[in-house]
Amino acid sequence: HGEYKVTKVSKEQDVKYKGEEAAELSKSLGELGADLQSTQSELDAVLDYASSLRAQCVEKPETYEERHARREAELAGLKEALEILDTQAAMLQRMNKGRRGAVRDQ
Repeated sequence: HGEYKVTKVSKEQDVKYKGEEAAELSKSLGELGADLQSTQSELDAVLDYASSLRAQCVEKPETYEERHARREAELAGLKEALEILDTQAAMLQRMNKGRRGAVRDQ
């Protein structure tokens, strides 16, 4: 009977410790599952961002219409700049002629 009681108490202690260990492992498993979900969400966000960056970095061929519109805008800007320069040059020439005339009159 004595050995039976010792074995029984020993087995009960084993069951108690195994139960506590199982509860701790279950808790750890839940925490790790939550960590995994969080990490997976972060990874998904990073992959989405990387995908959008890749799309921005890949050069897409320009259509004829886009090239034509860009060149037309560039030409219009150059024509406008030339008109401004011509106007300024004409004003400078008039001012210089006016000054020379004023110097001669003295």
